[in-house]
Amino acid sequence: MSEPVLRRTQSGVCAALMHTPAFRFHSPLAKAISLCGVLSVLTFSAAPVLAADTAAATVYSIESAKAVESLLLDVAHAGARLVAVGDRGHILYSDDNGASWAQAKVPTRQMLTSVFFIDDKKGWVTGHDALILATEDGGATWTEQFIDLEREAPLLDIWFKNAEQGFAVGAYGALLETTDGGANWEDVSDRLDNEDQHHLNAITEVKDSGLFAVGEMGGMYRSGDWGQTWETVEGPYEGSLFGALGTGETGGILVYGLRGHMFRSADFGKTWQQINLKGAAGRLDFGLSNGAVLKDGSVVVVGHGGSVLKSTDKGHNFAVINRADRLSLSGVSADEKGNLILVGQGGVHVASPTGTAPQQ
Repeated sequence: MSEPVLRRTQSGVCAALMHTPAFRFHSPLAKAISLCGVLSVLTFSAAPVLAADTAAATVYSIESAKAVESLLLDVAHAGARLVAVGDRGHILYSDDNGASWAQAKVPTRQMLTSVFFIDDKKGWVTGHDALILATEDGGATWTEQFIDLEREAPLLDIWFKNAEQGFAVGAYGALLETTDGGANWEDVSDRLDNEDQHHLNAITEVKDSGLFAVGEMGGMYRSGDWGQTWETVEGPYEGSLFGALGTGETGGILVYGLRGHMFRSADFGKTWQQINLKGAAGRLDFGLSNGAVLKDGSVVVVGHGGSVLKSTDKGHNFAVINRADRLSLSGVSADEKGNLILVGQGGVHVASPTGTAPQQ
């Protein structure tokens, strides 16, 4: 069974680019807007990036009892708290392992695409219009740290090394860096050899090695000095890659994307092995969008068609299931008992440790 190919369209091009890239954003649910009927794509200016102008009128996300059932694109831990982000600026948090959720006060109604916490208090979120939000209270309240309305470009993932230094990646090869906790963001896209401005979908840390970024057309980039210089990696696949995940082993990384393609490297991307993914119906043919390394060291990756993949050997082998509801999934975490917290189409889904039926 094949997944639909989802695309975003371009709405404008900055003068500095002088070129409109082809309409080519193959997106997973985690980065996709198709479920909401919003398919817009976007460009980045070559000008220096400045922090958000807080003088503009603030429009907050609308509080709704149904927010927990709306499209959510990512979930992460802020200490013991769970924080999920998604459509219409919705940010939800739970202090009881996902049994109940409260809606945070969020100064946007834009689609939010990823969330990252450095500890139980400080975190960041990315979204459309090159939006970056920040919190210092574990996700209960948020402030706008950066936005560029002229770009109208989605940032798709974010990572911080510590409370000061971080990177965000996104459409048309966007790579932004901060060295002051997000008070200022600088466009450092020129550090990458990416003349065609292929979209960057994910960025991750690889243990004792550095940073790794992936994107469309099989694009891979690695940095052994934590983002200051980057080299292009010769990858094993020419299709779009939607996620990258350090396995917790030195040099260990998984990358994954269209039609169930997943590859593993034990040497920071020098060599690759394709992972054979088979479920009850045969070879997995659904796109894979996001993943996480859980507290017990197991690796979980999720995607379209209710796909939940779990590995207990650092990503060498995976058990594959497709949930009965077949809802597309875009993010995963776990509660204190090991039950999976899945987000995506239909909002939050609390599941068993294998990702199947809800835990009773």
